[in-house]
Amino acid sequence: MAKGYWVSAYRTISDPEKLAAYNELAGPAVRAAGGRTLIRGGRVVAHDAGIAERTVVVEFDSFEQALAAHESEAYQEALAALSDGVERDFRIIEGID
Repeated sequence: MAKGYWVSAYRTISDPEKLAAYNELAGPAVRAAGGRTLIRGGRVVAHDAGIAERTVVVEFDSFEQALAAHESEAYQEALAALSDGVERDFRIIEGID
């Protein structure tokens, strides 16, 4: 079964306090749903049209698990805390089996 991934590329962080509140809620929500954070921030070198901003990659055992984690009540609470504090490109992607 192919794994599922959340990939978030942050274009701008306009409210670091909202991001901090999101992080407090999102981490436990992701772990409770079986997610494992592989990348969170760190050094970035962007090429082509890339933006050298915060990037996050979370791995799940399946694409369906990744979808369910996003729809979970706990993660939706984290999204509400984040609100308009960032502009990001968030994708749920199926890995190669």
